Amino acid sequence: MATLAARGRACLDLTRPGNAISAGLLTGTGAFVAGGITASPVDVVAAVVATVTATGGGNAINDYFDREIDAINRPDRPIPRGDITARGALWFSLALFAVATAAALTLPTAAIAIAVFNFVALVAYTELFKGLPGVGNALVGYLTGSTFLFGGAAVGDPFGAVTLFGLAAVATLTREIVKDIEDIDGDRQEGLRTLPIVLGERPALLIGGTAMGLAVVASGWPFLVGEFGAIYLAVVLPADLVMLAATVRARTDPSASQRWLKRGMLLAAVAFVAGRATVVIGG
Repeated sequence: MATLAARGRACLDLTRPGNAISAGLLTGTGAFVAGGITASPVDVVAAVVATVTATGGGNAINDYFDREIDAINRPDRPIPRGDITARGALWFSLALFAVATAAALTLPTAAIAIAVFNFVALVAYTELFKGLPGVGNALVGYLTGSTFLFGGAAVGDPFGAVTLFGLAAVATLTREIVKDIEDIDGDRQEGLRTLPIVLGERPALLIGGTAMGLAVVASGWPFLVGEFGAIYLAVVLPADLVMLAATVRARTDPSASQRWLKRGMLLAAVAFVAGRATVVIGG
């Protein structure tokens, strides 16, 4: 039987704290880019708490449903390594979802609607869509990108960060395809029908690369329409190059590709923050 310290560490690991905290930061970024972070600070905090706990709960319930696959692909995860039972992980995820729900219910109607849709989509992903070619990838991409929409909705402008939502969603879609390539052996054993299994690795990467190319082109839109200025462009261009280079690297080194896609997406978020900051400072 695992010790109390081991169970506590397992609960923390289940949330994937780096991912959960990053998601909260993205929600705060969405609120800032939408221009309302100073007008509604309490709502922003509630939205960040809801995002962090919902993401942690989603990661925990994903481990619950994926425990057999993880025994092959990720034996170091908390359930396969024996530090927490599957039922314990399930109850922990439900507790986190309860906190997320309480926080989300304090927000405007649009934010609540996004939170409800995302919760349903998250549960449906782990149980129904994860093994469907492309569908699970697209859903995870949407869920990641929607943190920006949620932040905007929390301050009354759900479409204030829509370009950033699109860029993040596509970057995550590509990252998920790369992850499927890395996990292809275990997924094949479990009978899953991921894009690399159904179409092959090269066609799957072509889909991800094409989507990424379109997103990179779209990232210039805020500059072209005059929403953000040269500082935004100076930061978003390196972010675009990082993500494109990571996509090219996916076939030879999927693990490194995933890391750099995530870094590129975070750098793109910095570009939008810089763009909004220059607008605020410029008055």
